[in-house]
Amino acid sequence: MEIEKLVIVWKLFFVSWNFKIYLLKFCKMSKTTQANKAKAVKKKLVVEDQVIDQKAQETPVKEVKTETEVTESVTKKASRVRSKKYVAARRLYDTNKLYPLSQAIELVKKTSLSKFDGKIEAHVLGMDMGNIGEIIFPHLELASKKIVILNDEILAQIKDGKVNFDILIATTVTMPKLLPFAKILGPQGLMPNPKNGTLTDKPEETLKKLSVAKTIIKSEKKAPVIHQIVGTVSQKTEEIVANINELIKVVKPIKIKKLVLCATMGPGVKCEVVK
Repeated sequence: MEIEKLVIVWKLFFVSWNFKIYLLKFCKMSKTTQANKAKAVKKKLVVEDQVIDQKAQETPVKEVKTETEVTESVTKKASRVRSKKYVAARRLYDTNKLYPLSQAIELVKKTSLSKFDGKIEAHVLGMDMGNIGEIIFPHLELASKKIVILNDEILAQIKDGKVNFDILIATTVTMPKLLPFAKILGPQGLMPNPKNGTLTDKPEETLKKLSVAKTIIKSEKKAPVIHQIVGTVSQKTEEIVANINELIKVVKPIKIKKLVLCATMGPGVKCEVVK
């Protein structure tokens, strides 16, 4: 029993002694590690300071320009050079005066510089932006669209792959005949649809409504300015006046700040707007 106790005591002593040695070694290692880390940090700081100094020496200091130097360095935009004919045309009237519509249109015709039958444009500075409204000009020829009502002849043309129309009108009775050709007409936007009024039980009335050319009046994206063709140089003055009056009604006279008329190639003439 005594021998066994001595063996146990010896083992405990041996384990504790080894543990002390391990702790001492660990402490020494941690101290050396911390010292090495401190040396590494010092070296890094020294290197960074050297790099910064080197960059500071290599990079030239930018000179700060004074206000006068900046203004002198800005290039001035070249003023637009007008032709002699354009300058001569502007001398025919007072550019600062507001003319009545009929007189303004006569001046626009007189100052048109194009050899072809130019368009007469209305440029309106208003208050609203986006879509202003829809208008049907009483005397304005627009690009006409071919509108047809579905019948056996049109159906035969579609079967042959001939699509010679811009708008197709169908009724609820004839609509099923078009279903086999949905892949042809659908991608082109020609399939009759109740939303746009082309699928209806009154095709003749729909044909008359769609035949009337409507013009959407809208402004620029970022400014309340409208640009609209209102006639041609060869057109009668009273017809152009009627077109402009319809435009003024849609935009509303009280919201019009400025109205200028001009030809495709010609100077602008300011107009009176009765409010």
